[in-house]
Amino acid sequence: MLIQLDTGSQVPLYAQLIAALRKAIVTGEIADGGRLPSAEDLAAALDLNRNTVLRAYRELRDDGLVELRRGRGATAIRPREEMDEGVEKHLDALAAAARKARIPLADLIAGLTVRGVL
Repeated sequence: MLIQLDTGSQVPLYAQLIAALRKAIVTGEIADGGRLPSAEDLAAALDLNRNTVLRAYRELRDDGLVELRRGRGATAIRPREEMDEGVEKHLDALAAAARKARIPLADLIAGLTVRGVL
């Protein structure tokens, strides 16, 4: 799993991390039940504060994408629900607008995360 954060972005690092982990879980890059790196390991690898990683893990837990267990760490929970057809149409429109405005996917995902959508 490769996570790249943009320290120059206006999107907070924890939101970028949430977006990257969410994408990896939803797309299956991190398998259902797969273990995520420990907060210390991920923080060290990304040059972040451990609390930043823990905040991201807690938000993903609250969204139902990560299970946190003392002594076992964080494991991914892949969502199994179908997407509503109306939501699909809005996503298509959002994707088209983002392409037209040349907004990078990571910034778009992070922006939705900050707004509590993801």
